[in-house]
Amino acid sequence: MATSQIETVSTGADKAKLAAAVVLAVGAIVAFYVLSRQGALVQWGALLIGLAAAVGTFASSENGRRLWSFGRDSWREVKKVVWPTRKESLQMTAYVFGFVVIMAIFLWLTDKTVEWVFYDLLLGWRK
Repeated sequence: MATSQIETVSTGADKAKLAAAVVLAVGAIVAFYVLSRQGALVQWGALLIGLAAAVGTFASSENGRRLWSFGRDSWREVKKVVWPTRKESLQMTAYVFGFVVIMAIFLWLTDKTVEWVFYDLLLGWRK
């Protein structure tokens, strides 16, 4: 039995909302720089209002609603996670550091052994 995924086809209105959101965001950034002589309050106000309008327009589109739904579902999943206690975290960190030290010593010994075998025994190059 094959399962098929149903994709929603973007309507013309949805595409127009996305385009409008992009235009509003770009317009907000342009207004920020164009209004530099008007003062910081006007500059930042234009930027924040333009970006808020862009976010609102995007949120009203199908993609915006799907993104919002994805965020809600993700947050719900994060709440289900059983996080380790402080003691468990410290123990696992100590295990990782211990393993790294042991591997470093092992690799150093392996390197020195191979160096000794090749350079001293096989090639006879004394340091």
